[in-house]
Amino acid sequence: MLRSRFHSLPGAFNTYLVPSDKSKNRRFSLSKRFAEVSPNKRTEAAKFAQLWNEVICSFREEDLISDGEMDLLVVPYSSDPSLKLMQWPLFLLASKIPIALDMAAQFRPRDSDLWKRICADEYMKCAVLECYESFKLVLNLLVVGENEKRIIGIIIKEIEGNIGKNTFLANFRMSALPVLCKKFVELVSTLKERDASKFDNVVLLLQDMLEVITRDMMVNEIRELAEFGHGNKDSVPRRQLFAGSGTKPAIVFPPPVSAQWEEQIKRLYLLLTVKESAMDVPTNLEARRRIAFFTNSLFMDMPRAPRVRKMLSFSVMTPYYSEETVYSKSDLDLENEDGVSIIFYLQKIFPDEWNNFMERNNCKRESEVWGNDENVLQLRHWASLRGQTLCRTVRGMMYYRRALKLQAFLDMASESEILEGYKAVADPAEEEKKSQRSLSSQLEAVADMKFTYVATCQIYGNQKQSGDRRATDILNLMVNYPGLRVAYIDEVEEREGDKVQKVFYSVLVKALDNHDQEIYRIKLPGPAKLGEGKPENQNHAIIFTRGEALQTIDMNQDNYLEEALKMRNLLEEFNENHGVRQPTILGVREHIFTGSVSSLAWFMSNQETSFVTIGQRVLANPLKVRFHYGHPDVFDRIFHITRGGISKASCGINLSEDIFAGFNSTLRRGNVTHHEYIQVGKGRDVGLNQISLFEAKVACGNGEQILSRDIYRLGHRFDFFRMLSCYFTTVGFYISSMMVVIIVYVFLYGRLYLALSGLEFAIMKQARMRGNRALQAAMGSQSIVQLGLLMALPMFMEIGLERGFRSALGDFIIMQLQLCSVFFTFSLGTKSHYFGRTILHGGAKYRATGRGFVVRHVRFAENYRMYSRSHFVKGLELMLLLVVYQLYGDVATDSTAYILLTSSMWFLVITWLFAPFLFNPSGFEWQKIVDDWDDWAKWISSRGGIGVPANKAWESWWEEEQEHLLSTGLLGRFWEIILSLRFFIFQYGIIYHLNISAGNKSISVYGLSWLVIVAVVMVLKVVSMGRKKFSADFQLMFRLLKLFLFIGSVGTLAVLFTVLHLTVGDIFASFLAFAPTGWAILQISQASKPVIKAFGLWGSVKALSRGYEYLMGIVIFVPVAVLAWFPFVSEFQTRLLFNQAFSRGLQISRILAGGKKQR
Repeated sequence: MLRSRFHSLPGAFNTYLVPSDKSKNRRFSLSKRFAEVSPNKRTEAAKFAQLWNEVICSFREEDLISDGEMDLLVVPYSSDPSLKLMQWPLFLLASKIPIALDMAAQFRPRDSDLWKRICADEYMKCAVLECYESFKLVLNLLVVGENEKRIIGIIIKEIEGNIGKNTFLANFRMSALPVLCKKFVELVSTLKERDASKFDNVVLLLQDMLEVITRDMMVNEIRELAEFGHGNKDSVPRRQLFAGSGTKPAIVFPPPVSAQWEEQIKRLYLLLTVKESAMDVPTNLEARRRIAFFTNSLFMDMPRAPRVRKMLSFSVMTPYYSEETVYSKSDLDLENEDGVSIIFYLQKIFPDEWNNFMERNNCKRESEVWGNDENVLQLRHWASLRGQTLCRTVRGMMYYRRALKLQAFLDMASESEILEGYKAVADPAEEEKKSQRSLSSQLEAVADMKFTYVATCQIYGNQKQSGDRRATDILNLMVNYPGLRVAYIDEVEEREGDKVQKVFYSVLVKALDNHDQEIYRIKLPGPAKLGEGKPENQNHAIIFTRGEALQTIDMNQDNYLEEALKMRNLLEEFNENHGVRQPTILGVREHIFTGSVSSLAWFMSNQETSFVTIGQRVLANPLKVRFHYGHPDVFDRIFHITRGGISKASCGINLSEDIFAGFNSTLRRGNVTHHEYIQVGKGRDVGLNQISLFEAKVACGNGEQILSRDIYRLGHRFDFFRMLSCYFTTVGFYISSMMVVIIVYVFLYGRLYLALSGLEFAIMKQARMRGNRALQAAMGSQSIVQLGLLMALPMFMEIGLERGFRSALGDFIIMQLQLCSVFFTFSLGTKSHYFGRTILHGGAKYRATGRGFVVRHVRFAENYRMYSRSHFVKGLELMLLLVVYQLYGDVATDSTAYILLTSSMWFLVITWLFAPFLFNPSGFEWQKIVDDWDDWAKWISSRGGIGVPANKAWESWWEEEQEHLLSTGLLGRFWEIILSLRFFIFQYGIIYHLNISAGNKSISVYGLSWLVIVAVVMVLKVVSMGRKKFSADFQLMFRLLKLFLFIGSVGTLAVLFTVLHLTVGDIFASFLAFAPTGWAILQISQASKPVIKAFGLWGSVKALSRGYEYLMGIVIFVPVAVLAWFPFVSEFQTRLLFNQAFSRGLQISRILAGGKKQR
């Protein structure tokens, strides 16, 4: 696509990225056509070259391409006017000359046929013409002797005369053309080296070339050449041409140096020598994607760019707290528990970019990098620019300033300065830097006037005082990027009378002489952090922003120079007609740059991409319910700072602070639009635990939104259709997700009731007797539609629109094979759990996800802590329901009907119980499984206490899991107890089906079952009390007590087996009945904690909880351990989880196994 459209790119660049005095209205069209830039319009061609080459240079600075690829991608900054043609990048012309040579050497028909075949490929035609014109140019500059010039002129005249008459093939033997080309390549190579000692070689090469033309190629002798002894007959030359005589040299070697000459020689050499196809240039996938999106976006509908002086000024703001700024040397070298360091990981994940980095720093071995301080600094930045760091975000946002300077140069520079190139202005001499009237100073001033970047580093002052490395890194960023400003909150103790009070200031600083210099200091009425941290961080710093527009950028985002070039176009949208209301928020699409390694990252990347493209596009138009969902959107700054700001910061209710900015804008008659022609990079969580934490935060935020007055007002003021659109695209999605889970529970508990009560048997029996198949089908029906499958459909549509439906179908099938349905079904559990808990109890809080590199094994204990309540408990409950229904349901007698009835239910159970281990790197490696069990056993047996973290002791974690009950009200506790009563259904239904009950349906049977529970609890209590009193000092007494209880239990069972006909099946069924009852008692006890503590039973509740946790852990762990016995399972899981990496040839196995650097 790029190659076929490249001839239109100069026109597209000059239409959209270069201002024009001619105003044209935007019109809808299915395709864009741009006038091609002719070679005569040198200024337009030079502007295109400046813009394109600056983008390619940024790729090289980012190590996405190598030096060789850069040479193939750049366009000559200023084409030679004597060439009279457009000079395209060499990657379009690569291998065209060798192909044309082979074609000409073997061609026999007429000249016109040969030329027609060459012209069939436009780029081959350009390559041939450029090579010929460059050949003449080199000879013209190199040869100065009069006779030599005359001979060359005669030959060129003869060649061009025959070409004009279409008799070239008749008068020249083309079989010798490859020999001539080989000599010419040697000549160009010698000119490129500029070695004065090779003067004689140049003379010989020129003489050989002359001999080849006159003796081997020309059919007919030319009289003028014969006079000089260079006819095609054997003759003795009068003197050696090109050798010179005395003080008159015939050639100038080395020729005079100029940037243009060096560029032309280098380009000509590559044009002649690059024989392999450049279809894979650039080889880096990210570089290819960025070039493809950028060039395609220029053919989309966007406003024309104004001059930089006339554009809307804007600011960018990034909230920052204590995240990673720049990785230190020790961070890069520090190995995790698997023996993998950050630098080792990056070398294996980005091998081509690592090689480009080594090439850029002229290092052959890794030891050369670590042995030089300057190289180590470069290495720290290289690694930081591949993580989710502040360094990456600042570098990306400061591309805006670089783009504005370049565009201001094209606006303000004269034609001669444009032809001379932007590089001369970008690196001015010292005298020009001091002059305020120099062009470079004017460009700096214009860029500073139109763009401001404020990083709101909230605790920068505290970091400076404590000597935190991050403060030094932030200062270095300000030094490296002079346009960067840092806002922070300064806490100062001031004396007022006899009292010393802590006073808070908002401070803005910049870098000056390698130190931070204060610009503004504004006194605050009190501490800034009263509500949610992130919006408070934005609110205190918004006063330091300037301009008409404000773009909010998060800490895990990136930007690209080619996208920054389109910022002027985007800001013009504020002046465009978008309906009744002017736009107040310009939505911008995102590219998720963290989806290249694991299948989880790929799923998340595709999900996010579909939402920020096709999703938000539809929300904006026609639904008109797009709000603000993240941080690349551009705000009308004046509109928002006069209507409540861009962030609401109330604690809890504004946990998802982003969307409230959109609510606020819409409620105040604003208009939110979405634009696809510009994008910003975005990092996403790449591990399952990180993804779950993020989804938990969003689900809690949506739970709080339901309680907000903003949603209430929107619902009342929207029309019916817009209200429904708003509902289903905000909180409605989470309500629907929760309803899906609730319906699963209602369905299974309903079927359980029908099975245990005997109603199902009676209904099915009656239906069979009457032959009522419709009733039988209704009793055995259930929807088998998988929600996980439906969640992937938006991705399928987006990939189909952008890359074609064949690619979309292929990706969709691969995603299903990589178990994306398992991932999305698991995510359903996360959303429904946290959304439901927030609605029932409140207590939403920010959950830090971490933004590190995640290709590491997660311990079983960590997974258990993370998913115990949200997935494992619910999964075991559903499994219990299905097992009981299998045992007592009438439909279960027909295995096919049962499978159809419960297949998706079992899929849900398996997903919720085992997805964390399936998506855990090395999750089925036997040695890690053994270590995980030891770690979990140690954790669950540890006692908690004050200051003991949850990851060190089970008791501390168990107390943390009940924190939501501390903040809930009486109604929340009441509903928690009511919902826990469902577990008693198992006991009530199953005991009447036991053999020991002998068909007795009396309520006394249920009462006796409670006596059994009380007896078991009493026995456990006696054992617990005996352990406390006797185990330390009276071990014999404790052993006698246990013996007595054991004999009593065995005797009781013997009596029950012999007298009351108890069976082994009854014991198993009793476990199914009494286990849920014990869990219900635990849940009710936790909801009634004050009452239980008052009776002194809290210790018993804790002991019973620990027993249940042991049991659940074993049930979940055993299948994983059994699978880990088989080595092929681990291999299969690794391939499944890292298929993206394998397809790119990455050495994931080495990363998982760990590795040591050898220096």
